[in-house]
Amino acid sequence: MNSLKKMATGLPSNPTLTASGRGRDEIYVATTALRASKGPAQILMSAAYSLNLWHLQHFMLIIKPSITPTSPSTFQGIVFDFQPQDPENIYVALAALTGRPIPGTILVRKISKLPKKRCWYIGQSKFPNAVEAAYTFNSTWETDLRIGDHDCRHYTNGLAEMLTGEKNILGHLQQGTNR
Repeated sequence: MNSLKKMATGLPSNPTLTASGRGRDEIYVATTALRASKGPAQILMSAAYSLNLWHLQHFMLIIKPSITPTSPSTFQGIVFDFQPQDPENIYVALAALTGRPIPGTILVRKISKLPKKRCWYIGQSKFPNAVEAAYTFNSTWETDLRIGDHDCRHYTNGLAEMLTGEKNILGHLQQGTNR
């Protein structure tokens, strides 16, 4: 629970937000290249991302709040993602590839604007405060990461389903990008 409090530091919470009248919070899914150790592994991950190889991308969920911060520092969204604690460690990568669980972490951070590429609007939150609902989801998420069984895809799908009610968001997005 301490890690959740640490994640929340500097992020919006109800007392510091004011309604902007836009309606419900907007939910997006975005991808980035997988992180890897410097050198050939990093070059390979960047190439896989450039080639749009769906299974070799890191997925994350972005919430664009319908409420805006009252402080002068502005942001457009809050990113929620799940990844290895040390994604650039070659031993972590080897353990992950053999199917062994590795320590994972949930990261939460503000972004000043939504990505222009590989970012898809998936709907509005069914909760009045999606950020608060996402923190509740995070408090129950098991952080032992297992590639292909319990990784960023499962986290993103689970969080997206909880927030929007839509199942298998990544499967639907993948079908749409393959057309």
